[in-house]
Amino acid sequence: MQPGSRFPRSVYGRGEEPDPRFSLANERTFLAWIRTALALIAGGVAVDAVALPLPEPIRVATALVLLVLGLAVPVLAWTGWAATERALRLRQPLPASVVTGPLAAGVLVVAVLVVLGVVLR
Repeated sequence: MQPGSRFPRSVYGRGEEPDPRFSLANERTFLAWIRTALALIAGGVAVDAVALPLPEPIRVATALVLLVLGLAVPVLAWTGWAATERALRLRQPLPASVVTGPLAAGVLVVAVLVVLGVVLR
């Protein structure tokens, strides 16, 4: 494979090849975020499909928050993977995670909605 022919070029077209163990660990982290996204989507579908004893607006809001998180996490995971891979290739310090903050905030919102729903029923 010729240099610069790998996708995305914004990552692979820079610096030099890092130790493969680090790139593979970065890929495993990306895949873990994808599994998290699938779980969030499944949770959103389950909240909407299962007749939970929550008021309708809270149940729908909870499902929507989980689904939006499930859609956002892969985008953020890709961005984080690319930034980390670039840093590895350029021998720079690793960037902070771009996924953890929004995910933690979203899970907090879901928890508040569920508690609020239980209190209001």
